[in-house]
Amino acid sequence: MRVQHHIVIVEDDPVTRAKLASYFLAEGYKVSEAGDGEQMRAIMSRYPADLLMIDINLPGEDGLKLTREQRERSDVGIILVTGRSDTIDRIVGLEIGADDYVTKPVEHRELLARVKGLLRRVGKNRLPQAASATRQFHGWTLEVPRRTLQAADGTFVELTGAEFKLLAVLTANPGQVLSRERLLHEISRREWDASDRTVDVLVRRLRRKLQDNPRAPRIIVTSHGEGYFFAPDAAQHAFASAN
Repeated sequence: MRVQHHIVIVEDDPVTRAKLASYFLAEGYKVSEAGDGEQMRAIMSRYPADLLMIDINLPGEDGLKLTREQRERSDVGIILVTGRSDTIDRIVGLEIGADDYVTKPVEHRELLARVKGLLRRVGKNRLPQAASATRQFHGWTLEVPRRTLQAADGTFVELTGAEFKLLAVLTANPGQVLSRERLLHEISRREWDASDRTVDVLVRRLRRKLQDNPRAPRIIVTSHGEGYFFAPDAAQHAFASAN
């Protein structure tokens, strides 16, 4: 018997909300509609959600604020729906905990595919299976289970959610060139296109935090025209048993 997943659509435009609700109801999902954050919370207090579809431009509390709030409380799947296409908006959404984003006008079949993919992962560990380790490189210690990055002097460096995911994926594949397409997919499950600079921006931020000279990086190295890789010399002592 198929599990009926519960989707909460948080959208202030009643026409758009009704169209989305009708489409996903026809696809066999349980759907609830909310016009703002208050209505969303009221629904979720009665019926826990498997996935939230949140419009960024909401009255009062915007979608980014609601995403941050819900991610602090649970591992519910979150897809942001936005009219914005700027890279920074995409990165902000991912960093505060969104799993994916779609840009208006929304193509329903594409959105359905993203919903199905995300629901398959709800409740599962979102990090790669090889990520259950402590990783040490160039004086840094990445504690994957605890999601912490510690410098040689014992201080902790704060990483955003997207930065942590990217570093975890890179260190899980030492010496292997990972394309921007794969890296973006690992971080957000989105498909990459040539105009998307999300991965490049995150790599630049990570290098700055790791004090990795972008002109001659020792840790995250650029493979021109292909992507990035975690340097083999850094990887030689990257893994230590977490047990």
